[in-house]
Amino acid sequence: MKWGNVFIAAVFEVGWVMGLKYAHSLMEWSATIICIVVSFYLLIKATSQLPVGSLYAVFTGLGTAGTVIVGMILGEPVHKGKLLLMVMLLCGVIGLKLTTVEKKGESES
Repeated sequence: MKWGNVFIAAVFEVGWVMGLKYAHSLMEWSATIICIVVSFYLLIKATSQLPVGSLYAVFTGLGTAGTVIVGMILGEPVHKGKLLLMVMLLCGVIGLKLTTVEKKGESES
């Protein structure tokens, strides 16, 4: 569940990053602020249980990839080079996650 919190935090990161670009009303700005709070709360919670270097790299990688994907869905240009770099980024993120060694007792909770 610890890495699940990181994934959920990254989803909320995508929400607030897109909110910074597209929010125009008070309701949209409120949702953006809620996404910021939830994202950082989950990230801070995860730092107490996971190695900070790997956690932050995975968090920012997932957030970056998610933001690019949502941007493309919303009409930003799609290029072969961008897609290739996204695949490389995700391979790096997955590799970091798979090679992160948790200390004994960290796998609880």
